[in-house]
Amino acid sequence: MAAGRVPPGALSLRQFLRRQQVLQLYRKILRAIREVPAEQDRRYLKDWAREEFKRNKDATEEDAIRMMITQGNMQLQELQRTLKLAKS
Repeated sequence: MAAGRVPPGALSLRQFLRRQQVLQLYRKILRAIREVPAEQDRRYLKDWAREEFKRNKDATEEDAIRMMITQGNMQLQELQRTLKLAKS
């Protein structure tokens, strides 16, 4: 392979960075779920998160992916606020 050639199927820089954002969001959500006190609720939330990310894993439209990341961040913030209130 000549220098500077991108192998077929390789992600563009923008796609790679967006993928990193999605993975970072997923990890943050799973970390927040670990703080949920009830085992049954933790299991439900973990399954929900896994299914949401699986359902959208084949999304390719940039605007749709950006919107999903924004929604995911808002849901994460809501979960974190709820956990904070539950602890106080």
